[in-house]
Amino acid sequence: MTAHSAASQQPTTTGARSISVLLFSNDRAVRDAVRLGVGDQPADDVVIERWEECATADIAVSEVKNGAYDVVVLDGEAQPYGGMGISRQLKSEVFRCPPIIVLTGRPVDGWLATWSLAEIAVPRPLDPARLTAAVVELARR
Repeated sequence: MTAHSAASQQPTTTGARSISVLLFSNDRAVRDAVRLGVGDQPADDVVIERWEECATADIAVSEVKNGAYDVVVLDGEAQPYGGMGISRQLKSEVFRCPPIIVLTGRPVDGWLATWSLAEIAVPRPLDPARLTAAVVELARR
């Protein structure tokens, strides 16, 4: 267990687990929809202490390799390099890769998300309740 993951497991004064989330999409509207949809306290026992956003695949990969995140959200429809490819790369290259949520283009793209090795796929149109449930599920693991 790394120092960061041990620290993130410590309860806050409210008894909630503080987590950090990396959010990748080249589309600002998608990043805003995810951040606003999930909010800073998606559950009584989960508080997002830090949202980090990035708009390029290179920065997303670098952040996961060098940063300490509890949950990663990747836009599978990002251009020119989508979140599903990034997810598969991270799962292959990063020891103890944080859990990943991939945002897919359609509900039928779930099989592609399976290929990406992401823990959870959330299809478009993005539903705030579904996004929140995915973040909370991974934060509690």
